[in-house]
Amino acid sequence: MADTQPQSKAPNFEFRPAQSEFDFATITGLLAAVALIVLALVLGGQYRVFFDGASFLIVFGGTIAITLMATTWTDFRGTVSVLKSTFNSSQIDQQRYAKQLLDLAMIARQKGLIQLQSYESKLRSDGFLLRAIRLIVDGIKPEEIEGLLNQEINSSLQRQERAVKLLYRAADIGPAMGLIGTLVGLVQMLSKLEDPSTIGPSMALALLTTFYGALLGTVILTPLATKLEKRTDDDMMQKILVLSAAVSIARQENPRLLEMQLNTLVAPKNRVKYFEE
Repeated sequence: MADTQPQSKAPNFEFRPAQSEFDFATITGLLAAVALIVLALVLGGQYRVFFDGASFLIVFGGTIAITLMATTWTDFRGTVSVLKSTFNSSQIDQQRYAKQLLDLAMIARQKGLIQLQSYESKLRSDGFLLRAIRLIVDGIKPEEIEGLLNQEINSSLQRQERAVKLLYRAADIGPAMGLIGTLVGLVQMLSKLEDPSTIGPSMALALLTTFYGALLGTVILTPLATKLEKRTDDDMMQKILVLSAAVSIARQENPRLLEMQLNTLVAPKNRVKYFEE
């Protein structure tokens, strides 16, 4: 069947990147959880007994130390760097992004691949898409473009997955360090059984490290790891859309075929009807 060229005019391309904004959901959820716990302590009275420097050091300091032992310094620093993204919201509008990729496909189809070079300045905010367009303009074979972009996607995915795994590992270590602190406190308590008046306070202090461990693992680290997983999924989806578009453009396929490919990737509500508008 002949590959008919769409009759639409080349679009007036205006690239609008994903807007990076402060993610109030992350900080609001964290502050709300901490505030509710603190409020419960205050209402219960004697809230000062829940603050102990030694218990804090065992749980928080111990968690950092053991996590460092379980990984490399490079991965640890990388996790801290990636963790910053959990406080930024840069989720793309899949439908709008797919339309912009189709705009580029139409330009390449009607004006030629080399004309994409004139749009590079508009793509500087999207490094992955810019690199893909440059590969196309440089005349790299579609198979090589697909391989290079896939390699970059896999490398990025591995970095982010390492960060997620490290956070989940730290979330497991926190409660374990709390249990160790509790055992230390129990041993100290049992060594002073000759004075019954110290048993109650010593038991409370021993259990405090378990409280800190549960707080660190459940309230802080696990939600951050889950949010980072969501960020990773969004980033991978954006890169896969670019990969599909770049290979299709490099092969000089009909943009209608690219539209069908993109619609198989995005959520049903975000599917585009580019040639019906």
